[in-house]
Amino acid sequence: MKEIKFYEAEDPYGYFSNFALYPLVLKGKTWPTSEHYYQAQKVVGTEWEERIRQCATPLEAFNMTRLAEFPEREDWANVKDSAMYEAVYAKFTQHEELRQKLLESGDSILVEDSPVDYYWGCGSEGTGKNMLGKTLMRIRKELG
Repeated sequence: MKEIKFYEAEDPYGYFSNFALYPLVLKGKTWPTSEHYYQAQKVVGTEWEERIRQCATPLEAFNMTRLAEFPEREDWANVKDSAMYEAVYAKFTQHEELRQKLLESGDSILVEDSPVDYYWGCGSEGTGKNMLGKTLMRIRKELG
């Protein structure tokens, strides 16, 4: 079975990345990228949520959640998968061209080829959980 690997937003399949510049509307707000939305869900209902939404880039949003004083919600481990699903589903249903590209990937295995992320990506040895890829494939099946 064919694998489609993605990581950097500028790569050939970079539109699968949460850092790709596709805005989405969720919970009454426009988010610059799915990464902004996902990171902000770690601090829903706090001033940090809006600070993350206002970040100039997805990398800035990501880095803000790495600050020592960042107040990540206690139940994050239990809700992070659903937050990612919400973000990715919105991205691929609010942009018709992305929906088509996702569907055109057919039955290919989608892999976030991150060398450092063993949860959302495959990690440097390919042993990671690839949960972002699995989320994309789940949405592809639902939209197909």
